[in-house]
Amino acid sequence: MHGLKLSSALICLSMATASVGAPQDGAGGIWRNPQNSVHVEVRPCANRMCGTVIWANEKAIADARRGGTPNLIGQQLFRDFTKDRNGIWRGRVFVPDIAKTFSGTIVSIDAKTLRGSGCLVGRIACKSQDWTRVR
Repeated sequence: MHGLKLSSALICLSMATASVGAPQDGAGGIWRNPQNSVHVEVRPCANRMCGTVIWANEKAIADARRGGTPNLIGQQLFRDFTKDRNGIWRGRVFVPDIAKTFSGTIVSIDAKTLRGSGCLVGRIACKSQDWTRVR
């Protein structure tokens, strides 16, 4: 069970970090994770970038509930993302499967692809995922 939670958390963390970008650099909009189980809308919030879950399949919703997040839809997963001078977005990601917040990064690969990376604890259990633009 713990392994399943860790795996779900890594997927969610990667999903979250992969979803953050800015409208001014073409990354704003709606993005889906590789499994197409979660869609996140990325937009500006208080001079930074945030991402909110606008759709999730039943499995993703159930995993979030088991982790202590009763409402996955509408949950702001990405908080305080800012772009550094190297073009990398950095911010905080809420992982609903384990109800914890972590640091994450994102790089825009092209107009239709974002690559997010994150580690659960101090560069342990790191993962990257490529996300695809929905619209």
